Amino acid sequence: MPSQRLELGFLSFVPNPYGAGGEARALNDGIRLFEHAEQLGFDVGWIRVRHFEQFPSSPLTLISAVAQRTSRIRLGTGVIPLRYEDPIRLAEDASTVDLLSGGRLELGVSSGIGQFAGILDPVFGESERGFSGESQHRLVRLRAALAGVPVAHSGPGFMSIPADTDLRVTPAAPGLAERVWYGPGTLASAIRTGEQGLDIHVSTLNAEETGQSFAAGQAEQIRAYKTAFAGSDAAAGRTPRVAAGRIVLPFLTAADEEPYAEYIRGHNDRMLPDGRPHNAAMKMRFDRIHSGEPARIVDGLLADEAVAEITELTITLPAPGGIDAHRRTLDLVAEHVAPALGWTPAV
Repeated sequence: MPSQRLELGFLSFVPNPYGAGGEARALNDGIRLFEHAEQLGFDVGWIRVRHFEQFPSSPLTLISAVAQRTSRIRLGTGVIPLRYEDPIRLAEDASTVDLLSGGRLELGVSSGIGQFAGILDPVFGESERGFSGESQHRLVRLRAALAGVPVAHSGPGFMSIPADTDLRVTPAAPGLAERVWYGPGTLASAIRTGEQGLDIHVSTLNAEETGQSFAAGQAEQIRAYKTAFAGSDAAAGRTPRVAAGRIVLPFLTAADEEPYAEYIRGHNDRMLPDGRPHNAAMKMRFDRIHSGEPARIVDGLLADEAVAEITELTITLPAPGGIDAHRRTLDLVAEHVAPALGWTPAV
């Protein structure tokens, strides 16, 4: 583990298990989960971003509500797909939320998947060109806007804006431009993340098959990222922050395991023991679920090559389970797992 204090986060889908009409209750469950994690001393909580599913599609709106019910825990998006966003509007919303939260926003972004391009591209423009194309352009524009770089010129002026004026995103949120994370899935995208001086948030999925174990492949991504970050002018004067998601489900009793039993069976049925999907056409590799006795979980995480490289362990909560099970998981991680990895509660 790193010599500095390890940070502890969690990542939630903020699912709606209640069906139609239960959306407000589910969102309030998500807020209560952040309140509980703050009381336990977690450093940061991340919200999954999904479109057209029973999970939040507008994470910054939810985070603004969470910010009013918490005071210390940092609040992250994990991750906003840039292919479906206008970078100027995103910068405006993110800056507003950061100010409302007292500077606690961690803005996680990625290029995003293409399933809904036909629906959302007509709004924000064609985005099929991936990281090196339109999504990359939006990332550069987003960071410039957050940093206060002029994004346009007023020309003859309008409303209260005088003529011949540089236009900058308002409100300005000092420091937010240095709290942008990128979620890569491949070695090449991890290197690009470092070259751009971004923080990195890797997940429980490697989006390429290299023949290596999941942990070895992800460790290679993180080490390459750190090398690129160290040589990047964009990262001058900053220390890279590295977060890794792991599905960690400690069980002390049968009641702890019961809410997750079906999820674990389904997860294991979809892949081979080495993390490769049964469908050989899917060129990717998944991490296993770290479940069972806390001591065994600790041993597994200490042996994880990628975890040895991180500054934050993110507990990835499954979508199933419910608010009570998720609270219990955070309790058990904070008491029985994270301290053995070098974490101490934040104050």
